[in-house]
Amino acid sequence: MDFLDKSIEKYAESLSDSESELLAEIHKYTLSKVHQPRMISGHLQGRFLSFVSRMVRPQNILEIGTYTGYSALCLAEGLHKKGRLITIDRDKSLKEKVSNFFNKSIFKNQIEQKLGNAIDIIPNLKFKFDLIFIDADKKNYKNYFDSVLPKLNKGGVIIVDNVLWSGKVTQIKKFNDDKIAKYMDEFNRYVNDFEGISKLILPVRDGLTLIIKNE
Repeated sequence: MDFLDKSIEKYAESLSDSESELLAEIHKYTLSKVHQPRMISGHLQGRFLSFVSRMVRPQNILEIGTYTGYSALCLAEGLHKKGRLITIDRDKSLKEKVSNFFNKSIFKNQIEQKLGNAIDIIPNLKFKFDLIFIDADKKNYKNYFDSVLPKLNKGGVIIVDNVLWSGKVTQIKKFNDDKIAKYMDEFNRYVNDFEGISKLILPVRDGLTLIIKNE
């Protein structure tokens, strides 16, 4: 299922800020060389992540799910001059290539890659974050949310990707064999019932949830 009508997507891309040369290189590499290329944030979502980051002006950013590094570089565009971004992934096969991409960027000294299970890594991080992006294995979204919320500053923002899962969350009975659709629906309802936060689901690409920590 396409995320958006292709003509609408092309129109929006043509009248929005362009990708940088490095982001375009990562996009091309991902589409041609990497398993499940639909996982990349892509042009429009990447610009959205950049805009949110530039509005928040975070001192510290946490990303769960590095993949090929596209979203990390978009988020880094809003980093405070002395800020840092920590990105976590457990896929060893992409780490070297992604490191090379990061080293080509102006943010190379502000990005730190961590390899391993985010659930194990997050509790040992010694500082709090202003912006967090969750885009990893969907089964653990609730666990990631519960782990990062105490690490988020008051007024901080969490962005969660793939919350609409190609629209299947709206027809759980029809797609009852799709476990991820079920995981995402359960996560969405969990967040909706959670106190002390503001939340908004946006039908951007495969669905993004914005969460603000109020307390």
